[in-house]
Amino acid sequence: MNTNLRRDFLRTAGAAAIATAARPILGANDRVRVGIIGLGGRGNNHMTAYSSIQTCEVAALCDVNQAARERGVALIQKLRGNKAKEYEHMRQMFDDKEIDAVSMATPNHWHALGTIWAVQAGKDVYCEKPASHNIFEGRKAVEAARKYNRIVQIGSQSRSKPHMIKAVQLLKEGVIGKVYMAKGYCYKRRKSIGVTPAESTPPGVNWDLFLGPAPMRPFTKNRFRYNWHWFWDTGNGDIGNQGIHEMDIARWGLGVDLPTQAVSTGGKYVYEDDQETPNTQIATFDYGDKEIVFEVRGIITGGESGLEPRGGNTVGVVFYGGDGYMVLSGGGFTVYKGENRELALEDKGSRSDTKEHMENFLAAVRSRKHTDLTADIEIGAKSMELVHLANISYRVKRAIRYNPAAMQIPNDAEAAKLLTRAYRSGYVVPEKV
Repeated sequence: MNTNLRRDFLRTAGAAAIATAARPILGANDRVRVGIIGLGGRGNNHMTAYSSIQTCEVAALCDVNQAARERGVALIQKLRGNKAKEYEHMRQMFDDKEIDAVSMATPNHWHALGTIWAVQAGKDVYCEKPASHNIFEGRKAVEAARKYNRIVQIGSQSRSKPHMIKAVQLLKEGVIGKVYMAKGYCYKRRKSIGVTPAESTPPGVNWDLFLGPAPMRPFTKNRFRYNWHWFWDTGNGDIGNQGIHEMDIARWGLGVDLPTQAVSTGGKYVYEDDQETPNTQIATFDYGDKEIVFEVRGIITGGESGLEPRGGNTVGVVFYGGDGYMVLSGGGFTVYKGENRELALEDKGSRSDTKEHMENFLAAVRSRKHTDLTADIEIGAKSMELVHLANISYRVKRAIRYNPAAMQIPNDAEAAKLLTRAYRSGYVVPEKV
């Protein structure tokens, strides 16, 4: 072998060894072996969606609840015929060299730390929205994804829907003239969660592991199944639950990055229950010559601005421009123009869903290009910063100024404290990832 050929061979072999150490090199016919973390309601969607994709295999399942793991194993056996491995702790799954990628459907407070641990272990990640529980950890998740050259997709499925992509392109092309405002609506009916007392942790549930980065609290039913969304320790309210989808669309369609000012008001009205987060909230983000306005209502309400209630919910975004406005939702979009607001364009939308978004993720896992993702971690983390700014303003009860480049809220120590949180030992989002 001549010198040049030998040098090329060694270079190629060395690169292959490094890649194999981080994750297996996948051939065109190799299935991506996926591990799913969090097997509740959304986790069931993950198991079903991945099982319908022939280019991957659900090889492992992880949950703090033994009963959920057992149900998950049975579901995968039924859907695909293989017996998935079981893990109680996600780090056990990350240590499994046979797993190529992980898909996270945990509560919000685990998203960033789980993502960071996963990419450090050489795994690619599909992480449900939102990208983070606070601004600091969202920034760290992005930093870790880039440092370890991992593919990280956020579950903002709208970014993969053809009619959404088409609508945003039309806005960029000036279909309604210069766009000056996006108003997002999250009118999603939420009934009172009531009051549930502290009780013994159910058998088979690792409560310490469920809380993870959050403070230790007594077990209650409301803090466990789904209603964790409405506690500041583990969730971000509906603006960070359903609302982050519409917030992301608003930022995307308006073509903006991060704001320098935010204000949010509202409250938890009508109900007397365990919920901490507001069920009624209005937030405004100033971009100088543009703005985003966002509204949350969980109590009975009607539709607005051409968005009619669907199943009791009004969810979508309206874009306003110099020549008209666009109403955009999961069901399609309509464009109205001129002084008489005449219908100028209509698209009934597409029925694409989580599966298409996951297929986009798996394609990027193979290409090794995070730019192939429709909802890369940086996109998801930036959109979630708006949610965090709204919640910070709401909690301190005043408008805030923000320096996004420095990740600072100047001259407001109380608000700045909410950029991050105090982490429990063993579950710390590190400054150095």
